[in-house]
Amino acid sequence: MKPQEIRGKDDQEILFDLQNLEKELFDMKFRSLMEGNPDPARIRRHRRDIARMKTILRERELRLRGQEPR
Repeated sequence: MKPQEIRGKDDQEILFDLQNLEKELFDMKFRSLMEGNPDPARIRRHRRDIARMKTILRERELRLRGQEPR
């Protein structure tokens, strides 16, 4: 997911998507341990999408407090 797509959503939508991605990531990791990992790039994409969402949420939180992100 691109950062522009994430920034176009409100906080509640991002949090909902974040929870879903974290659950999917957990399931994929569990399946990869049990069955082997047919697509390791998908796990990497999910991890990066989760990081992007958390970063954007943190940026918004800092702006609300009147602080600038580093």
